Amino acid sequence: MGAPLIVYMSIMYMLHISTCTCSSCIYGDVTKIDTTGASESTARQDKLRVKGVEASHELAEHDLRRMNKYKSIIIRVGGALQMDPAVIAAIISRESRAGAALVDGWGDHGNGFGLMQVDKRYHKLRGAWDSEEHVTQGTEILIDSIKAIQRKFPNWPKEHQFKGGISAYNAGVRNVRTYERMDIGTTGNDYSNDVVARAQWYKRNGY
Repeated sequence: MGAPLIVYMSIMYMLHISTCTCSSCIYGDVTKIDTTGASESTARQDKLRVKGVEASHELAEHDLRRMNKYKSIIIRVGGALQMDPAVIAAIISRESRAGAALVDGWGDHGNGFGLMQVDKRYHKLRGAWDSEEHVTQGTEILIDSIKAIQRKFPNWPKEHQFKGGISAYNAGVRNVRTYERMDIGTTGNDYSNDVVARAQWYKRNGY
């Protein structure tokens, strides 16, 4: 095998590794999760005249330019923790509008910190508000929530557990009682449905 061919194969392998993000997520396929999207109250953040999945997609699109500033961080964290980068991006969009909703890195009346709004009342904060360390911490909290839902509902399909973990990221594991009503009690009563719909949009747009 000639040297040029070896170099070519090495480059193609590295490109494959860098772009292969979907298969690295071990918690389910976000594109297979059913979703009703954003509630009317969530859609009103951007004065949208629509609600549901269409509104979630518009909200995600409005955040894309800011989100792309953190894309390399999101991709790295997703690969390291085997989490879909599109889901990380969707949570960042929902929680902080990719930073636009924050004041000096803080939101939620001074309790939520950073792009992923880690709550200082329950977690020891790590890193700067827009750092890779912060995104890693937020993603680890999400994964802990998914694993807790897996234990609580061992007979749920994988994608249901994934969605339940997303809901629990916002309102806690105890709030998830049934699949159909898991978002009752979350912010806007639509948290996981909105995040899933945003993630599906980001999945089709580079994440």
